[in-house]
Amino acid sequence: MVTIEFLGPIGRPILTMEASTLRDVAEALKQDAEMAQWIDSCAVAVNDTLVASLDTLLSDGDKISLLPPVCGG
Repeated sequence: MVTIEFLGPIGRPILTMEASTLRDVAEALKQDAEMAQWIDSCAVAVNDTLVASLDTLLSDGDKISLLPPVCGG
């Protein structure tokens, strides 16, 4: 199981799901029309490290953070 947190204005509660890659997470989230608008524009971190590839492998217990471009910093 991985944990997904949605930062900034996405405003979703933390979600847990089975996934072996970030592509699995993206495909699952795109099933929700409201989430689909965020998927392509968000930066993604796995265990607090930014990643760029949807082929990033995930392990049980990983934390995925979706950071929309409006988070600033």
